Amino acid sequence: MKLTDTHCHLDYHKFNADRAEVILRAKDSGVDKILIPGLHHRSSADAVRLAESNWGVYAAVGFHPTDLNEFNLQTFEKIKKLALHPKVVAVGEIGLDYYWVKDSNERAAQREKLKEQLAFAKEINKPVILHMREENDEWFGAASVDLLEILSGWQNSLSGSLKENPGVLHSFNGTLETAQKALALNFYIGVTGPVTYPKAEQKREVVKRLPLAKLLIETDSPFLPPAPYRGKRNEPAYVAHIADKIAEIHSKSPAEIADFTTANAARLFAWGD
Repeated sequence: MKLTDTHCHLDYHKFNADRAEVILRAKDSGVDKILIPGLHHRSSADAVRLAESNWGVYAAVGFHPTDLNEFNLQTFEKIKKLALHPKVVAVGEIGLDYYWVKDSNERAAQREKLKEQLAFAKEINKPVILHMREENDEWFGAASVDLLEILSGWQNSLSGSLKENPGVLHSFNGTLETAQKALALNFYIGVTGPVTYPKAEQKREVVKRLPLAKLLIETDSPFLPPAPYRGKRNEPAYVAHIADKIAEIHSKSPAEIADFTTANAARLFAWGD
């Protein structure tokens, strides 16, 4: 059974002491591929270095919406150069974060920088990894509305393979309606550890209503550990717990969910192609 962790911050300092062992544990647990997204030019470079030195590890490059203080002409040029690396399979983690950013001018800047990075993804024909977080962690709000509006306009400008597989809403924490609108634009939905939490019935109900052909599994390590490890550092080996919970929700076997989500990731990220 092969699994894929499509979002793991393996470059994060919490892995400095045992990063090699974490990767080995993931492989021993059946995790065939790991994708490390960048948060700015420095972490993007770290992600590429890790991808270069580890089989089955890939990178994405970009500026997270809460790291836009790092964004300028020079640093964006560094991202553009990194994106040409053969193990860079996406632009990300990019998006909108209205949880940490309250100021309307700063939110407007997020939207503009997102559009710039989407335009770059179109230019190099690579999918995007999208962050969306509402103010007060609400299920629906201005971030959902603004993101879907921007993505709709971008999707309308695409063609070919990128139009069919434009990206993923990572660690999705929104309503079923928002997810369905994203699906209508051909986006995938990323599912993380909170789907395993005892009180996450609303999240499980959303996952139940989504087609398996559009789901990805991800740990978002070292954050959001699944229920058995809650309160501890998350790592890619734990992605199996997310697959198990989706299997339970959809009345499938864990092996079937592994097959679905691994195939979905390969379709979206075209590993090595």
